[in-house]
Amino acid sequence: MTYKGYTDPRYVTTAEDLHGRLDEVVLIDVRAGEDYAGGHIEGARHFDLYGLDLNDTAEAPLDAFLWMMETLFGAHGVGNDRPVVFCEHESGYRAARAVWFLDFFGHPDARLLDGGLQAWQAAGMGTTASATPGERLEWQGRQRMDRLAQRFDVAAAIGDPNIMLIDTRRESEVRGTEKRARRVGTIPGAVHIEWSRHLDENGAFRPADEVRALYESLGVTPDKTVIPYCHTGYRSASTYLVLRMLGYPNVRNYLGSWEEWGNRDDSTIVIPDEDSTL
Repeated sequence: MTYKGYTDPRYVTTAEDLHGRLDEVVLIDVRAGEDYAGGHIEGARHFDLYGLDLNDTAEAPLDAFLWMMETLFGAHGVGNDRPVVFCEHESGYRAARAVWFLDFFGHPDARLLDGGLQAWQAAGMGTTASATPGERLEWQGRQRMDRLAQRFDVAAAIGDPNIMLIDTRRESEVRGTEKRARRVGTIPGAVHIEWSRHLDENGAFRPADEVRALYESLGVTPDKTVIPYCHTGYRSASTYLVLRMLGYPNVRNYLGSWEEWGNRDDSTIVIPDEDSTL
């Protein structure tokens, strides 16, 4: 599929394409329960994964968390034999994180609905309030650790000219005026590119040439390993997807993100100067 000029648009589908293959895919609505109950695409199962976070990416807690997520995806009908599409209001970070998880687990075809339910309805397609029960599967993925960054990888990346850290949070979080962890600030050397800057006014991915220009203007180039992070790995998952679609070969989502980094005493943190431009 050629889409908006992206080199590899493997992580997205359109409302029109999804409409033509609803019977072929496992469709999962990742919005809050009350939103799903208020109307969703017919056939969509519900799985709100928001709040399923990890604040310690050391080996033992990471392995336990990944086993839990693998089990939960299987419980909602994910298997390797059918494509999976995730949907929310827009091309949001819940759907992006779900796609990232399946990409990490080696699923052959996991996508989000670009523009989400808004795009679906704008295309003239309806919704239903009838719930669709999911088929429970015993699914086991194949972990690709080159898709994931642990805190040890992030610590080693500080000062490495071949690795680019991207802080995808709000400016208030980066500057520390919005406190969501015990310590505030950002990781030394990280460039600030809020995740939503690669979305348009309709909540869909902007054209590839615009997004590529944005990231390259701030030094994020395909020759580097890129590690995006946010607070819990949701917003940074969207950045992961868009960079991969641009053809960046080495991108790793920091799963623990600031929830881990900002709550540790041994993390290296800087607070940007008030007069600095982010």
